[in-house]
Amino acid sequence: MPNIKQQKRRVDIAARQRLENLRYRSAARTLYRRLESAVADGDAEAVEQAHRELVRCLDKAASTRAIHPNRAARKKSQAARLVTGA
Repeated sequence: MPNIKQQKRRVDIAARQRLENLRYRSAARTLYRRLESAVADGDAEAVEQAHRELVRCLDKAASTRAIHPNRAARKKSQAARLVTGA
């Protein structure tokens, strides 16, 4: 446990940041599952919507470094292959 006031603040800030990063990662996984189910259903409009949301979420997560930018690029590529059916 920190004894210095600023270090106590940093512990609180780090905890908030961890939770925010967890929200980004969890949301990305959820959106990928929605995209998979939309592709399985064959609804083109739902696929387009889910893909747009997933890419937006991944870009936000990568910009705040919640996930590594290369991982975001890899996930976007996987999603694009899933959408095109390749």
